[in-house]
Amino acid sequence: MSDTLNYRNLVDYHTHSTASDGSLSPAELAALAGKRGVAAIALTDHDTVAGVKDFLAEGKKYPDTEFIPGVELSSLYGSREIHITGLYVDTEDAEFLAYLEQMRVWRLERNIEMARKLASLGCPIDREKLDFVHNDSIGRVHFAAYLVENYGFSSIQEVFDRYLKKNCIAYVPRKLPMPSDAISIIHKAKGLAIWAHPVSRDQKNGSSFARRLVKKMKDYGLDGVECYYSMFGSTETNMMLEIAKNNEILVSGGSDFHGKNRPGIDICIGGGKMAIPLETLEKLKEYRAALYGDLKDA
Repeated sequence: MSDTLNYRNLVDYHTHSTASDGSLSPAELAALAGKRGVAAIALTDHDTVAGVKDFLAEGKKYPDTEFIPGVELSSLYGSREIHITGLYVDTEDAEFLAYLEQMRVWRLERNIEMARKLASLGCPIDREKLDFVHNDSIGRVHFAAYLVENYGFSSIQEVFDRYLKKNCIAYVPRKLPMPSDAISIIHKAKGLAIWAHPVSRDQKNGSSFARRLVKKMKDYGLDGVECYYSMFGSTETNMMLEIAKNNEILVSGGSDFHGKNRPGIDICIGGGKMAIPLETLEKLKEYRAALYGDLKDA
């Protein structure tokens, strides 16, 4: 069905590639969007811009689609992990790259400890098959896939439920900066800072938390919030649109596409019903131009 859908007026500001935990390479993701003729798509891998160069290079083959360099930065507010996407970031900014390098070191330390815990549970990791030391893209989903392939688990979800979800026996908490730090470094790289997937249906007090944190993060410089998301229904979308309007910040959204690593989620349409208004694209670009001038996006 997706191959026959008209994507010309569709946009997606939140996707992932093999540079983090997606299943398509950056070039494959760009080709998918370009061949479908989407209006714009951003690559926002977790705490890395390693895939952006290939993403933009492949994107040059499809001049009718805008390819946006981005990142999704993890941060911690109290006990909650908060993700901030950076759109139109300068991927060569030295301070920004140093920040990402620190995130890489923390991720490596976490992976080493996670591997140690899994080995103690009878699931040692063969580093010739899963080199979590030298491969910067390795995360929990890759450990889970390894266990499915080598230890008889039925699915990645089963591994998460038994071992890798928060508070499970092999879970290792992440060392993360504050949201204010993530917003600041995105701005140093001349990008727009957007709060990603701010609410979930199973989150207690999600509405009041979102309202409080948007106000606080606006003081940090938050530029916008995802109002459209694959897992949102009309209730969540309308609530976030109201919050964005009341706080006079930008409206964004995205599928959070991971390819086969998150089945049922497609670029631009999420689970099939998501549709981010095309007008958001010009508003994002106009706002960025007002902040930083008429800069190149790559």
